[in-house]
Formats: sequence, C-alpha cells, structure tokens
Amino acid sequence: MHASDEIMNDTHSLLVGYLLWIFGFLGAHRFYFGRPVSGTVYLFTFGLLGIGWLVDLFLMPSLERQADSSYAVGAINYTVTWVLLVFLGPLGLHRFYLGKPWTGLLFLLTCGIFLIGVIYDWWTVNEQISKENMYDRTQ
Repeated sequence: MHASDEIMNDTHSLLVGYLLWIFGFLGAHRFYFGRPVSGTVYLFTFGLLGIGWLVDLFLMPSLERQADSSYAVGAINYTVTWVLLVFLGPLGLHRFYLGKPWTGLLFLLTCGIFLIGVIYDWWTVNEQISKENMYDRTQ
C-alpha cells in the first residue's frame, strides 16, 4: 500500500478513537471503529472490567487501520457523524447531516425515538455512511 492510498482511505481518525477510548469502558471507541458487538460487550462489562479497555490503548492503531479499509470514503465524514451521534444523538443532528431530514426530525421530536434509535445508530451508522458514500460514487 502506498502513502497516497492510505490518505484516500482515511475514514476514521485515530485521535478521535483515542478521545473516545477515554470513555472506552463504555465501548464508544469500539462502536466508532465499526465493532458493535465488542462495543456492546464493553458497554455491559465496563470494558471487560477495565482489562480490555487498557489493552485497547495499544490496539487502537490496528482498529483504525481495519476501519479505514472496511468503509468507503466519500462526501459524508465518519468523524463528524460520530461526534454528532455521540454527543447529540437524541437530537438527531447526525441524521440531518446524513441527509435524512425526516428521521432527523423524528429523532428531534422523540428524543432519538426514546433512545432506541440512537442505540440502533451506534450499531449501524458506519454502514449507513459507507452505503451513502458508495452510492454517491456511482452517481
């Protein structure tokens, strides 16, 4: 892989991953890097009782590389979407950013459909972005 290829596939930020790692015992960094199953395990076990959380400090570059190679680059920025989702998810601002104004309005009026929609988006937003970015490429 060439350095130019790496720049082309830079979908996730290592810095944001580390910032979310601070809350890693809740699995935020795992969700961000497209690992919803382990993110959920971390959420319910407080980062595997802190042990997995500490191990992830050293695994973070690998998680970022895997995410960068798994998701499509495009007009929708993964980091912006995740910042909106993590900090303002119940308000639906990430949905507006994704070009989904009707579900954004629904989230806004229902507190993220009573937080169930926010949890759903934690599981699926990377795929949603990748799908939109791939669709934009074919247009």
